Amino acid sequence: MRRKMAAGNWKMNGLQDNLAELGALAQGYGSAECDILVCPPATLINQAASVSGDSIAIGGQDCHKAETGAHTGDISAQMLKDAGATHVILGHSERREDHDESDTDVRLKARAAIEAGLKVVICMGESLEEREANNTLDIIGGQLAGSIPDQVTAENLIVAYEPIWAIGTGKVPTLDQIGEVHDFIRARLVRRYGDGVGLSTRILYGGSVKPDNAADIFGVSNVDGALVGGASLKAKDFGKIITALASA
Repeated sequence: MRRKMAAGNWKMNGLQDNLAELGALAQGYGSAECDILVCPPATLINQAASVSGDSIAIGGQDCHKAETGAHTGDISAQMLKDAGATHVILGHSERREDHDESDTDVRLKARAAIEAGLKVVICMGESLEEREANNTLDIIGGQLAGSIPDQVTAENLIVAYEPIWAIGTGKVPTLDQIGEVHDFIRARLVRRYGDGVGLSTRILYGGSVKPDNAADIFGVSNVDGALVGGASLKAKDFGKIITALASA
């Protein structure tokens, strides 16, 4: 039985004052019947881990593929873990686009993160042009094959499907479109890793998830939770999504 997960990606948002929202989230929803993950900017990871206690997991938003070295401005997986993170988001479309990250880059980062003891949330998704050209499943299949390392387990891998054209735009795929991709991802995971990993790995949906559409999305086949952007910055909004997920 896969345990549901509500993951929040704060992106490049959040100062120390915003940790009060995390405290409110832990107090109000920490006992919800689902896992909660919050990924603040790296500057807040250590403090966030203290504020969240045992009820909310804290993650990074990226890591380098190397353990150490002359990589000014980068953060290693070991550094994230040392700061209190247990997870890391990798391959988000904003990283793939803004920093030209390839599937190979994502796979090497994921391998480094797993070796450091972190759990990885590996993101994938198609552009609007790819969706309109009916290439979605080909794109997702390629990203699955290229971005996920061989040594993953159901305990350290989480997959997030985020159609690029739905991130922060207010546009959401139809429930049938979401279900088609999530079912496809499940089938590919089973084919590559077998039933043990393939059926137990959680698949999250991300892309303009809001309190008013969360319940419908969580009712879709093979949707095990959500990767939430802007709505995760406020405990009240993220809490409603958590409540919808716990009730799904």
